[in-house]
Amino acid sequence: MLCMIQTKLNPKVEVGGLGRHVGETVTISGWLYNRRSKGKIHFLQIRDGSGIVQAVMCSEDVREALFAQCGTLPYETSLSVTGTVKADARAPGGFELHVKDGEIHHVPTQEYPISKQAHGPDFLLTNRHLWLRSRKPHAILRIRDAVLTAIRRFFDDRGFVCLDAPIFTPSACEGTTNLFEVQYFDEKCYLTQSGQLYMEAGAMAFGKVYSFGPTFRAEKSKTRRHLTEFWMVEPEVAYAGLDDIMQLARISW
Repeated sequence: MLCMIQTKLNPKVEVGGLGRHVGETVTISGWLYNRRSKGKIHFLQIRDGSGIVQAVMCSEDVREALFAQCGTLPYETSLSVTGTVKADARAPGGFELHVKDGEIHHVPTQEYPISKQAHGPDFLLTNRHLWLRSRKPHAILRIRDAVLTAIRRFFDDRGFVCLDAPIFTPSACEGTTNLFEVQYFDEKCYLTQSGQLYMEAGAMAFGKVYSFGPTFRAEKSKTRRHLTEFWMVEPEVAYAGLDDIMQLARISW
């Protein structure tokens, strides 16, 4: 019962929703994105996937052991902090958290390899699973998620049915030189170039269908930005003429 009361008094919220809790005492859980100290104050930037908030920790407001530990925490330490939400236009996201208590869940045993200084593309791609935590790739993937959602909503609003085409295919629907060959048990198959053939069959069952998934093209290129894997949208509509397809394309743009 005590735990239930404590949770109700200090609700756990996401950084992105702090604006709805100004003046309240809340708990956020995340990872240490950055840290700086000034005398008896620690400024902890904490990210939780929905945003980054600056948590202000004063030595007089928290336990002595917690304050001392937070002064040496490495990047990407996982922690929870409880405090009062304050509106501040100067702070990242427009809000700060004035910390009253906290808990350190895990301290990395190795130094986080991606510092706040600039890194080359080779280094960042080698550490891509960690680079996702940085602002730029985080923002890019948020945008990509919004685009994917909008595309699916566009077709859903127009009565299309999404069908998933197989990734492994027995033959090519386009040029045979653009295929990635895969050993499929005791047979050979290929990574898909397109879901077109499957959508043509699906249109005969549902009228309006589309596939939206990964596509592979084994095309050699000397450029770094040439994509051998990408996602492609492929609609198929039964009883549609050229004007109908052109109109659908115009609406989508």
